[in-house]
Amino acid sequence: MKIIVPMAGRGSRLRPHSLTVPKPLIPVAGQPIVHRLVKDIAKVLKQPIDEIAFVLGDPAWFGDDVVASLEDLASGLGAKASIYRQDQPLGTGHAIMCAKPSLSGPAVIAYADTLIRAEFDLDPVADSVIWTKQVDNPEAYGVVKLNANSEIVELVEKPETFVSDQAVIGIYYFKDVAVLKEKLQEILDENVMNGGEYQINDGIKRMMAEGKVFKTGTVDEWMDCGNKAITIETNQRMLRFLKADGDEELVSSSAKLENSNIIEPCFIGENVVLKNSTIGPHVSIGKDSVIDSSTVKNSLIQTNTSIKNANLDHAMIGNHVKYNGEFTSISIGDYSVLE
Repeated sequence: MKIIVPMAGRGSRLRPHSLTVPKPLIPVAGQPIVHRLVKDIAKVLKQPIDEIAFVLGDPAWFGDDVVASLEDLASGLGAKASIYRQDQPLGTGHAIMCAKPSLSGPAVIAYADTLIRAEFDLDPVADSVIWTKQVDNPEAYGVVKLNANSEIVELVEKPETFVSDQAVIGIYYFKDVAVLKEKLQEILDENVMNGGEYQINDGIKRMMAEGKVFKTGTVDEWMDCGNKAITIETNQRMLRFLKADGDEELVSSSAKLENSNIIEPCFIGENVVLKNSTIGPHVSIGKDSVIDSSTVKNSLIQTNTSIKNANLDHAMIGNHVKYNGEFTSISIGDYSVLE
């Protein structure tokens, strides 16, 4: 089994956080989004992963440190890491085809800005499985249309009239991904574009037209990381799941607490120092950060950051930040937000 992960976009909706760190590498509950996604997919598949192919953007943006982290991720799952580059933002179908040498055999394709919780078996009859989530407002999503045999017969983008309440979340399984590769190559050769981009859906529709069987794999939880507010909510939900699972150490043994209190669930990274503070619930703090004389809840703070004299709720703070709630002078860079 292979996993193909297009992750070339910077993520403009998460600025300023995605200006210095690619969005898929922004940590949620202590781990980068793409790391959690790939591990959760591997858990659902319940079979060995041979290769994980990552499609990255400009090397100036996705540099050697990013490549090294992804190679470590693949190695930890017993898989080979293959690194590809998408030099132009020409859509989902184009991104997948940038990994053309890896497009053979059974594979999962997953876009790296979402997280899931799921437990199901892949349908052995299906040529493909499109993972979906039941939603209350299907008109805001791309949804699947099913026939009487619960097979997907159509993909409908933001339907004006009810088609189904099963929204496509951006994770796909193909029994032989080479079939999708063939159809996407046709799309590229014929220059079939939607919105100025080559889309995976156009390749899928051609597979359906040839009678390929598509089924749904329904996830229990679908957590987006599209913008700051949603990412904070996802961090909250993931912390609750991890606390219930009990599989991860959420508070590092190297964290130092001085007259401080942690209200679980929280993630406290390595060498974090908490002084005269109350942290939680639903807070993630990256390694080597210091929180002093503060109250922090429902927030995500990254690494090497110093927070003092602050009362934070629903905050998202990046790396190497110094913030003092009693500031008398201030220096704020591009795209920063104070509300």
